Amino acid sequence: MNEAPGAAPGHGARHVTARGAGRHLRRALMALLLACLVWSGAAEPADAADGDDLVKVFVVPDPSASGGRTVTLPDVAAGTLGDASRSPEIFDLNRELTQPDGTALTSPDEQLHPGWILRLPQDATGDGVQLARDNGGQEPSPGPAAGTGTTTVFAVPLGTVVAVLGAVVMALVTAGIVARRRLRTAWSALVRLLRRLGEPFRARRRLAARRALGRRFAADTDAPRRARLVLNRFRAAEGASGAPVHAVRIDAVGATVWLPSTSAAPEPWKRIDSTRWSLSATEDRRADGEPVADEAACPVRAGTDTEGVAVFVDLSRLDGVLSVVGDAATARDAVRNVLEEVARGRPGTPVTVLGDRTGPLVPVVPPGLREVPPLTPAPVAPPLPSGTRRIAAARRPVQGLVVLATPPTDHEAAQLAALCGTGGAGWTGLVCGEVAAAHWRWYADAEGRVDVPLLGLRLTVPA
Repeated sequence: MNEAPGAAPGHGARHVTARGAGRHLRRALMALLLACLVWSGAAEPADAADGDDLVKVFVVPDPSASGGRTVTLPDVAAGTLGDASRSPEIFDLNRELTQPDGTALTSPDEQLHPGWILRLPQDATGDGVQLARDNGGQEPSPGPAAGTGTTTVFAVPLGTVVAVLGAVVMALVTAGIVARRRLRTAWSALVRLLRRLGEPFRARRRLAARRALGRRFAADTDAPRRARLVLNRFRAAEGASGAPVHAVRIDAVGATVWLPSTSAAPEPWKRIDSTRWSLSATEDRRADGEPVADEAACPVRAGTDTEGVAVFVDLSRLDGVLSVVGDAATARDAVRNVLEEVARGRPGTPVTVLGDRTGPLVPVVPPGLREVPPLTPAPVAPPLPSGTRRIAAARRPVQGLVVLATPPTDHEAAQLAALCGTGGAGWTGLVCGEVAAAHWRWYADAEGRVDVPLLGLRLTVPA
């Protein structure tokens, strides 16, 4: 097409683009006008959807869509009901229901399969909540996302003048949105660019803070003493076996412990929720005398919570293998931190490293521990049971530590079973990677945090 004499380059193209945009705008205006006229002629209200047979559900995501994490019932309860302790309600709603893959949920601790459709209580909310139709005892068929609910449309007689004015207003709004679309796109691209440019600085700040956390753990001897004192007092109150205290949080105002939901703490501990109990520092100081030491207890700081307070876990409650999955670097930091905590609290504990013992991926054994060559497993060792078991299935004093920097090969898995499995040598395994028979499984991310699902905690680990 020839341009007019004296016209600026590209002027004709812009003119054609503007003329095309004008045609689209006129068509949109006519469509809106027609819609208004049809709407104004409607005489009967209509229900947009019948929601009597709709239920709320959650579709279990694939680990690749959840940052490498395997979703658990407490995760679903926390994300949709705001309370991980309500997971039994979800289990009761889905017990023995046939899932799309032909299997069914039979135990509260069973691993959830990607694609399972879990029914939820009616007060469930959140991005992962969907609506589905009830299929009479089988898995419900997913429907629209929750919040898109049914809508009743009422016929309101409107005059032609009102319809035209509404169409004009909508057309003007549409034109404004179209004009600002490029600006929003450019702004979004700028925000993404700034985030990418700023990520190295944020990563360095996180790393510096985690290294400072490691120095703080090394210098703080009072918190470990108080954590062990809490465990000793539980042992004195509950008898020789001791109360099953899985974790202890120590801060300036007192202590918090995590117990099984079926257990209760003695007076003067106060219940926080189904698994947590608290004791004020004032009540703690009122205790008379030094309690009998619990020699089996092995409290180690797994990291700090969102308030920066150290949280201890008792390795004697581990009963087998700890598997730290997800980001490999953070997993190694978590295992190295446990080793350093054991070195400070139980110096001289034997440690054996399976697999390649020299590569950069292998956590360095702290000087306070006694590294020994890999032990020869028993000729016949019962295998570790598959799946993740409930926390503290049995108590086992820490006799030695077995470290694996990567997921085990078949031979290493046999060694791990002989050393750490039921009926084995009674050692405790620390594995950077997936182990099917792990008793505890933590999920590490690239920002230096680990999720401990069975405790409902997200902790920052030292670097």
